[in-house]
Amino acid sequence: MKYVELTQEGTNATVRLNRGKVNALNETVLEELRHGFKTLSEDEAIRTVVLTGSGPFFSFGFDIPELYHYTREKFTRFLTKFTGLYRYLFLYPKPVVAAINGHAIAGGCMLATACDHRIMVSGKAKISLNEITFGASVFQGSVEMLRYWVGGRVAQDILFSGAMYTAEEALKLGLIHEVTRLENLPKRTVQIADKFTSLSPSAFAHMKKLLRRSALDRMQEIERESIEEFIEIWYSDKLRENLRSIKIRD
Repeated sequence: MKYVELTQEGTNATVRLNRGKVNALNETVLEELRHGFKTLSEDEAIRTVVLTGSGPFFSFGFDIPELYHYTREKFTRFLTKFTGLYRYLFLYPKPVVAAINGHAIAGGCMLATACDHRIMVSGKAKISLNEITFGASVFQGSVEMLRYWVGGRVAQDILFSGAMYTAEEALKLGLIHEVTRLENLPKRTVQIADKFTSLSPSAFAHMKKLLRRSALDRMQEIERESIEEFIEIWYSDKLRENLRSIKIRD
């Protein structure tokens, strides 16, 4: 694959985003992520999967300069793939650990919240659902996943503020599970993965399904409508003006 690397160490596998400096998400990245996770789900030797990025970013989120030029039809296809990916990860039958190695912004944050455990590096890294700060919105599924982890009131604060949180601030909110130094991230991630590996695979998958079924039902009921509403906002004159100023440098 071009932008996603799969590696294995014992019973743990790592899915690493490697697309330039910011690991921005385009359609190819989504397809490669889906393919990678599906491949690992079918491998009985793999018990736990780690999702991480390369460089100073976990993921910037959407590749806005590229998506800006999409037709509505093509953008709808992209959003359908993106929301389908995080729903797939949210109910993925194996434990998924997000090793947040750097900034996790917007769509990058959404992918992280689909994981079972989030460990984030301290320092300059920020995590945020900042869409409202430039006039965009989110999706029903992203709201449900956020609400699942932090509750309704905190989810509202996170979404309406669009704030950029340090790892320590995100920990207090319940947005992540723990904080570590960058140099300790690989070792601590393995320790977390090994704890998940000790669990019964079938029991884990069943309990995960039971815990998240109601949230998933709400996602599936309203997701399509939320995508359509998101698209109307995305193609509004004001947001188009704001999007033109966003640049991604590899």
